[in-house]
Amino acid sequence: MRRRTLKAVFATVVLLATSGVASAHVKYVVDGGGAGNVVRLLATVASDPLSLVLILGTGTGVVVAAAGYLRYRPADADVRAFRAVMDDYRDLVPWLLRLSVGLPLVGAGFAGYFFTPLVPAPTRLFGVAVGFLLLFGLATRLAAVVGLLGYLVGLTFRPELLLASEYVPAFLAIVLVGGGRPSADQLIARMADDDRTLYSRVDPFYRRVAVPFERRITPYRPFVPTILRVGMGLSFIYLGVTQKLMNPVEALAVVEKYDLTAVVPVIPELWVVGAGLAEAVVGLALLFGAFTRASSLVAFGLFTTTLFGLPDDPVLAHISLFGLVSALLVTGGGPFSFDAWVARETRSERGVAAD
Repeated sequence: MRRRTLKAVFATVVLLATSGVASAHVKYVVDGGGAGNVVRLLATVASDPLSLVLILGTGTGVVVAAAGYLRYRPADADVRAFRAVMDDYRDLVPWLLRLSVGLPLVGAGFAGYFFTPLVPAPTRLFGVAVGFLLLFGLATRLAAVVGLLGYLVGLTFRPELLLASEYVPAFLAIVLVGGGRPSADQLIARMADDDRTLYSRVDPFYRRVAVPFERRITPYRPFVPTILRVGMGLSFIYLGVTQKLMNPVEALAVVEKYDLTAVVPVIPELWVVGAGLAEAVVGLALLFGAFTRASSLVAFGLFTTTLFGLPDDPVLAHISLFGLVSALLVTGGGPFSFDAWVARETRSERGVAAD
């Protein structure tokens, strides 16, 4: 009995560590084969004792770990030091966002697809032009607006673009933060703001357009983390539910293609359900801003295992995901998050204790 329990625990740990291998965009690595029956998928997992123990045990473990952390706050000094370092990187978030969107857009343009490898690009100029403007930080906000409009227009014709829905919060966040530093926009603004320069006498936009817009948009900048985590949370939930749980035929094809049951000897259906639930849970945590930085680390781990586990998965299409969870790692949950509520309650308790 003890050996069987240890085996179950070991399988749970390995499955969690490698679930990212099955959490790629399914349609990127297998051909369409129909959705399949989700009820049959769940029934198969529920009827297998080991699978049921692993699912319920993992869920219970996550809840107990979260509750235990909130109650006892282990390594509190380490957590505060980590947050302090992340806070020092906040001024680099605009640069990180520009790279996260600019690089995959340039790659998509040259590769001939429109945001996602499933949609051929009507013209390569769009992705290359918007991507390069974002990379250089030139007319950054305008480029982000054009990119967002292009995505939304494309979505009305090609629903497959939902697989790249992370671009929506990314573009919105870039509109709020602008080019940041280092960027061409920052250089131009410095020159245009200095009355001693020749450029300040000929620039027609800085004082008339850029400065008033900056003043109007500044009060909304604190909501950048909220936009990113809600957008990423919805994207994770969508991918976990529609690409795995509601699409068992293609998801099981991924498990078979890469022989994932040889990595962890469990039934193939558990791989699919485990990957789908992992993405959905991470998505819910990001959506509500619960343990945002920890959830971002888990998401980063899922993407990393996918990178090494699926050699023919288009890595370029996932750069945006890597970048956005990295940005959340820096910013944390932001306003309207569970993390912010916990922080307020903690400060309140410490204030009462000090009195």
